[in-house]
Amino acid sequence: MTKVTFNGVVLADSTDTVVVEGNHYFPPSSVNTDVFSESQTHTVCPWKGTASYYNATVGKTTVNDVAWYYPQALDKAKSIEGYIAFYKTKVDIE
Repeated sequence: MTKVTFNGVVLADSTDTVVVEGNHYFPPSSVNTDVFSESQTHTVCPWKGTASYYNATVGKTTVNDVAWYYPQALDKAKSIEGYIAFYKTKVDIE
């Protein structure tokens, strides 16, 4: 089981993550999207596609670009399309 927390609140919890380049990508159904808001940030990976980002707000603390996902992944990354990964430096991952 892999769990992501921030300030004591569980952001994601799953036994079914996909690990790509050392990052756990969580199925959307295992993520607490109630604390998320869309970020305006987008980045491009040459083999995964264009990533979109989420901000997370827990209590009065907001962390910008805490997580990312590929809404329309390229062919080589279809296994993680829509799955959500978190920055290890911004959250606790166990």
